Amino acid sequence: MKSRDVSAIILAPMPASPSNLSPTAPNEGASPSATPSLTQSSKQLLPWLIAVAFFMESLDTTILNTGVPTIAAALHVAPLSMKSVLASYTLSLAVFIPISGWMADRFGTRRVFSSAIALFTLGSFLCGISSDIHLLVACRILQGCGGAMMVPVGRLTMVRTFAKSELIRAMSFVAIPALIGPMLGPIAGGLIVGYLHWRLIFFVNIPIGLVGLILVYLHLPDYREERTDPLDVIGLILFGSGVALLSYVLEVFGEHTLSTPEILGCLALSIALLAGYGLHAARAAYPMLRLSLFRIRTFRASVIGSFVTRLGIGGIPFLFPLLYQVGLGFTPIQSGLLMMPQAIAAMSLKVIMPRILARLGYRTVLVSNTVLIGVQILLFANIGKSTPVWLIVGEVFCYGFFTSLQYTSMNTLVYADVTEEQASGASSIASTVQQMAISFGVASASLVTAFFIPDRHTSDGGQFIHGVHRAFFVLGGMTILSTIVFRELKKGDGDAVASGKNYTPA
Repeated sequence: MKSRDVSAIILAPMPASPSNLSPTAPNEGASPSATPSLTQSSKQLLPWLIAVAFFMESLDTTILNTGVPTIAAALHVAPLSMKSVLASYTLSLAVFIPISGWMADRFGTRRVFSSAIALFTLGSFLCGISSDIHLLVACRILQGCGGAMMVPVGRLTMVRTFAKSELIRAMSFVAIPALIGPMLGPIAGGLIVGYLHWRLIFFVNIPIGLVGLILVYLHLPDYREERTDPLDVIGLILFGSGVALLSYVLEVFGEHTLSTPEILGCLALSIALLAGYGLHAARAAYPMLRLSLFRIRTFRASVIGSFVTRLGIGGIPFLFPLLYQVGLGFTPIQSGLLMMPQAIAAMSLKVIMPRILARLGYRTVLVSNTVLIGVQILLFANIGKSTPVWLIVGEVFCYGFFTSLQYTSMNTLVYADVTEEQASGASSIASTVQQMAISFGVASASLVTAFFIPDRHTSDGGQFIHGVHRAFFVLGGMTILSTIVFRELKKGDGDAVASGKNYTPA
């Protein structure tokens, strides 16, 4: 996927620990009156343990991109057909992230976190032995189930273990590996495909996961609620089915022989399911996602703007390896190296982004920056076989800076006007919408590219370059149009966040 803005998710504010929280020390039985009795060594090891899990999850979102053409050839499918392998993972994250908090409260952080690592590791192994694309998609969904639990539950454990005075430092440490993962992913994938075998892309997670399971059992504190709200099963079915069916509709265009009435029928059913969830959430006492938060202007603009923007830019990292390898003839290693500048820019320039937001304000940054990103995508349509490598590196580096500024702005604006009690629900919605947008963005990029390539199985580099260039024009235009959403913001919106005066995560 893209160089994800994981730090904004990890550092998202969490509500204060409720009074009926029942924490237990590792390897001790649960007791309503128990208090955490972590040893000093376990407390020091905890950030490392959470950081490694986050690194494993974030690495997996980018390491596969560089190997897409090679895996497609091995599975005897067109490179564009690999969009379902990438989109299925993020779609699974979107469906299961909303219930991660409930799972941790109900079954305990240690049990849920260890189960998440086990599912992720098992999914990685099954992906590595998959022999066809349909089985690979199913195993990626299993991976996503585990990944959906790791980040929120890990963050929750950190929040409930460290005092406020220690939390920001601990969270900042945890965020570093999550930023490094997307930077190393493309080159690691290129090296594995270039010198070893593509299946090792998935097998690298197995030893890390096994060691993680042992350390979780020994050192992770077990927090749980004495009482939990009932799980919104109806909401989970309506929302999950609607999102999955909508993703399938985006995938089947140009992939199958479904007739137009059948596709329209699936589209109508998916819309009906999502609308049904909206009606259900408005009436349910404990909805999975609290849609009432969309009444807050800054939250609404941030979440909807994030979704629309990512429809344009979410598939760019999927198209780059295809352009480099299928169109321009670069090796997987060269392709991975050419993708690294985006992540390097995102990581190295994050320190100045708060100053930009404090000086210009959220409305100015999001409106102007979205246009700049759209223009940059349009310029990508000039990349061809005669383009100097230094120019490609420069364009991708600039793109990495502006997209990172975009993600940081959108993810922090989510919490500008929500109360501390609403922060957990806001984080769930923002994370869910983000993963949905990534999934739909990949599908949209593939769909647009396929529209401009008459023969989707072609090995003609010139024809493929032509299709990708046309896709850049469409996606750039979509990104520029998404500025309409951010124009709803007013001057001064988010100033409390930009100035650092927002409430402390606790």
